[in-house]
Amino acid sequence: MLSAAQARQTVLETMGAFAVQAVPLEKANGRILRQAVVAERDQPPFDRVTMDGIAINYADYADGRRQFSMAHTQHAGDPVRSVDGTGACAEVMTGAVLPDGTDTVIPVEQIEVNDNQAILANDYVPQSGQFVHRRGSDHVKGTEVLSSGQVIRPADVAVLASCGLESVDVAATPTVRIISTGNELIPAGQPIEDHQIRLSNGPAMAAMLEDGGFTRSTTDHLPDNPEELETRIGTHLAEADVLILSGGVSMGKADFVPEILHRLGVSKVFHKIRQRPGKPLWFGKGPKGQAVFALPGNPVSALVCCRQYVLPALRSASGCPPEAPFTVSLGEDVYFMPALTRFLPVRLGFDDDGRISALPSPTNTSGDFTALSGTDGYVEMEADVVEFPRGTLLPFHAWDRP
Repeated sequence: MLSAAQARQTVLETMGAFAVQAVPLEKANGRILRQAVVAERDQPPFDRVTMDGIAINYADYADGRRQFSMAHTQHAGDPVRSVDGTGACAEVMTGAVLPDGTDTVIPVEQIEVNDNQAILANDYVPQSGQFVHRRGSDHVKGTEVLSSGQVIRPADVAVLASCGLESVDVAATPTVRIISTGNELIPAGQPIEDHQIRLSNGPAMAAMLEDGGFTRSTTDHLPDNPEELETRIGTHLAEADVLILSGGVSMGKADFVPEILHRLGVSKVFHKIRQRPGKPLWFGKGPKGQAVFALPGNPVSALVCCRQYVLPALRSASGCPPEAPFTVSLGEDVYFMPALTRFLPVRLGFDDDGRISALPSPTNTSGDFTALSGTDGYVEMEADVVEFPRGTLLPFHAWDRP
């Protein structure tokens, strides 16, 4: 049986890569970049004025001059002009090109203008080069400004636009089918009997994937009927890039999923992991290279496995780098006897030293998904360790931050 770390690494190594597609700039937000983006020009592309006022040659001020003759006005968007001669200046606006022959900007609040003469305030002492955003000081032409694999955020859209890109290469969004199995499951809005339970895994996992930027997922519910399971799973398998099932993967008489997947040509990569919750997880590859995850039916197990294995797998296939490690300080003593990796739900706060602290919020059972509401994620507790004292640093996985 694989450890949790081995299982995660196996999943990532087994995943293929999703296709690359070009999308218009206005559709790029939230997508995963699949190209390096380099600067089209120096940024800024000219010496840029950052304050309304006048542009002077600082040497004139250093020589004792406090009054300057205005040669012209330089607006943002105007071609560059020159200021020639001792004691001359230009009226400038924020965003304008700094006129040739000047190197310093005096704010409008520090001057008085009379008869086209700008007079500096008596007590004002400017610094050479002030209020000028120098050409190329952010980056120079050809600098890589965005890297392949990063999620495009609104600020990145601005960068893409600044590089003159009308479209950009991104990872194609995979088609994901999420199937919940079980006769006991009843979708919301339908009448329910005392012996039945509401179907929650499919909608919850679809929401988790959407949070991660994977929006092309649909859900289905199938009864524990081998013939119907094989027919419907086969249809979904043929149409999906990724197939996620919950339920029917353990050792019970109604746990038909592993055998049905075998008959449909899905090759098993592994079944079961040394972890709690989520030990029965099954992972395989379909006949066309589809990734197939068969998760336990218990809601807490399904959500933890989706966050711990499915979401990182989708990001890896989209070209994202591995998840950056993030540790938190355990907020109280925890004891855990089984020789399994434990994924313990927590709420985040701060300890007395100002470190991020994780306060355990255990579920009653792996079916107690209500207890997950209000938690921020879960900590990963090493197998074969029994005592985890308060203050222990542990890896943390946020529900909504891959």
